[in-house]
Amino acid sequence: MNTEVKTSAQPIMVTTAMYDLLKEELRKRKQSKYNEEKLRLELKDARQVLRKEIPENVVTVNKAVKVKDVNTGEEFNYKLVAPDKAKRKNMTQSILSPIGVAILGYSEGAEVVWEMPDGIRTFTILEVRNIQ
Repeated sequence: MNTEVKTSAQPIMVTTAMYDLLKEELRKRKQSKYNEEKLRLELKDARQVLRKEIPENVVTVNKAVKVKDVNTGEEFNYKLVAPDKAKRKNMTQSILSPIGVAILGYSEGAEVVWEMPDGIRTFTILEVRNIQ
């Protein structure tokens, strides 16, 4: 695949723990070449902050997120939790799932391009809130 990797103009904002988790994800080489390169670029410019410094509208662990697929117009809701807390019966998804890694550190309104199992997709983050 010879697709140019697109990064957001705004650097992602993550805690040091999330940064380390993403670095480990890169080390394990679980991502496609496109996503590896995109994640590498995002981490290079990432802003690491304390958990209490992350604004409410930034995607991180324990957040409910509504995204829209720009190409299809479909909207999806995700509850992103730590990998060991993800349970299908609770309708929660690991922050290390493909969509979790794709949107981690971005804020509401951001447009994110990520390679999903069915190809490269563009998502807009519509809403970020704490999980109730």
